[in-house]
Amino acid sequence: MVLSGRAPIGLRQFLCHLTLFLLVATLLSLAPAETWTPEGYRDAFPPLWHLAPGSLEEYPVQGNKIVVAAWNYKERLGMYKIMLNHSAKYFAALGPNNEDNILWGLPLQHGWQYQSGRLADPLNFTSCGHEDGVNLYISVHSWWACANYALAIIPFLGALESGFFGDLPYEVEMLPPDERRDDFCHNTVECNNQAPKVMAGWRNYFKYLSSTAWNSEAFSFSKDEALKYMWKAHVLSLSYALPKCQNRLKFLSGPESAFGEDWGNAVDFIAATRFSTDQMTTNHFQTGLPPRQLLERDRAPSIGDFTPTQNNVLFLLSSLRKTNEKMRGTLSVLWKMAMSTEAGRKAGRALIESVV
Repeated sequence: MVLSGRAPIGLRQFLCHLTLFLLVATLLSLAPAETWTPEGYRDAFPPLWHLAPGSLEEYPVQGNKIVVAAWNYKERLGMYKIMLNHSAKYFAALGPNNEDNILWGLPLQHGWQYQSGRLADPLNFTSCGHEDGVNLYISVHSWWACANYALAIIPFLGALESGFFGDLPYEVEMLPPDERRDDFCHNTVECNNQAPKVMAGWRNYFKYLSSTAWNSEAFSFSKDEALKYMWKAHVLSLSYALPKCQNRLKFLSGPESAFGEDWGNAVDFIAATRFSTDQMTTNHFQTGLPPRQLLERDRAPSIGDFTPTQNNVLFLLSSLRKTNEKMRGTLSVLWKMAMSTEAGRKAGRALIESVV
């Protein structure tokens, strides 16, 4: 059977429904009989969140430039904090304390990477990222840190270029790592040259937020629309970063390397549902992620020191990628077709939530 743009509408709908049914059956069969309540998640922040800079004025100025040590966990975390602080007013109507801001997914993911040791030096040449070493430094050899660069620095510079932070007295420059500097961009000019589509995606997201400010007629902000812009930029970031970071997978164990690829593949499926990445939902979701790097002996769903949820999520992500690869990407295409309506996306979000 060949899928094409000329396939009959009925056939396409049938395939979408079939794919959705199979995913429902798979997810529900893997879902553990655990319960979850929101207590304990409302005040969950990434590690060292309250020590991270909350404004650009807290970064040093050198040579008429605000400089950010982007390979320092706390300073990279500060860029997320600034974006959250400046966008808080747009999400204020959704709930208190900026909890419903959909940018929470980015710093909370970064915090999980830090806490689980995934930002540490996989070669053990330095003590970067290790608890008994210089743990605030992020290793340039870390696959996770490399991919995260496109989900931290580029969004921040996109917001900066869109005027989201207002007029600044100085330009902003990222301090480069000690090695492999050319793998990354360090200011708006470099990032526009190296990753123009990614920069445009994040500019569009922040421009959308700015366009929804209060006016005399109505408040035009839509969380669903914001999620559409945010997830589009997120997918563009990973599409740019994953090929650039590919050669770092060899530094990881076999299971950890496979998990990295599984995670990269899963983002496309999650993004298509416009899954909400607010504070509580993200913290809930991350209870299903592995709390440490995977070792050669680890085989999901039978990892002894992981919860049933963590084992099942790992197994599901692996199965999802392998199935998609065997189908040469057709599963991803069918999923996105099924997620093309709000009803489909609602069902997709329910499936993701049922796993965790």
